[in-house]
Amino acid sequence: METLYFVIPCYNEEEMLPLTAKALIGKMDQLMKDGRISPDSKVMFVDDGSKDNTWEIIEKLHASHPMFTGVKLSRNRGHQNALLAGMMTARKYADIIVSMDADLQDDINAVDGFLDKRAEGCEIVYGVRSSREKDSRFKRGTARAYYKLLSKMGVEITYDHADYRLMSRRAVDALADFPEVNLFLRGLVPMLGFKSDKVEYVRNERQAGESKYPLKKMLSFAVEGITSLSVKPIRFITTIGLLVFLVSIFMLIYFFVLWCMGRTVAGWTTTVVSVWALGGLQLLAIGVIGEYIGKIYLETKHRPTFIIDRDLEAEENETMKGENYDGK
Repeated sequence: METLYFVIPCYNEEEMLPLTAKALIGKMDQLMKDGRISPDSKVMFVDDGSKDNTWEIIEKLHASHPMFTGVKLSRNRGHQNALLAGMMTARKYADIIVSMDADLQDDINAVDGFLDKRAEGCEIVYGVRSSREKDSRFKRGTARAYYKLLSKMGVEITYDHADYRLMSRRAVDALADFPEVNLFLRGLVPMLGFKSDKVEYVRNERQAGESKYPLKKMLSFAVEGITSLSVKPIRFITTIGLLVFLVSIFMLIYFFVLWCMGRTVAGWTTTVVSVWALGGLQLLAIGVIGEYIGKIYLETKHRPTFIIDRDLEAEENETMKGENYDGK
């Protein structure tokens, strides 16, 4: 039997954590009873610099039940970095890792399907939403458009998949070889190339607290996904620049012919529109190129994507070693 670790990033989830812990402990007990996972399996909560009592709750859960453990980041680093921190920590102890959010919107019963696919030899199993009927029309439409845009940009991504997935230790070890600061795990994981499959599930409503992904963060995350994994926006601008240049050559020849024919042209409107259009195009091009230069700037600094302040699992192991040494 393999040891399973749930890795769950948390940011200001004091209202949700007791509900999440209760649901997960029931699921883990069932899987252990059925002999599907090792009794050493655990749930690892990752506190992403929360400002409420999230960490205190994680410590209490750890003290009250051996199934719970936690990692505390030194400051808020964002969902993707917190998730990566948990996975890199959990791989020391786990054979397989399931990542999911703390809001229980991801159906924990889909883990049974994950384990079925794992038994078939899959190193990665993606949790995929079977339907988006519960989403608003706006969110449903923008999500579909975004996935299509990513595909057009050459990004390999699984449709309707967030960060609910199973990964083997082998796959997580391979992910550790990607020393990237600008993280978009939904695009990086498919690049690993191991045997993978999908399990569909129905996404639930959040039971407590509020979403940590408002529209502003969603847009920022969308831009991150495109610019971290594709250079096609720059190539697109190059193509537009070439087309504008060809049009300008054509217009130059056209107006030269009119001048030779002695025809006057009232070109104020055309001139003003052209200046504004070209000016806007140039600013857009500079902005997109600047986005990539900014990412190069961050990558070349080689700053750590996260810094761990507390690791309850490691602390517990150190305490046990100390007790064993004293006993000898």
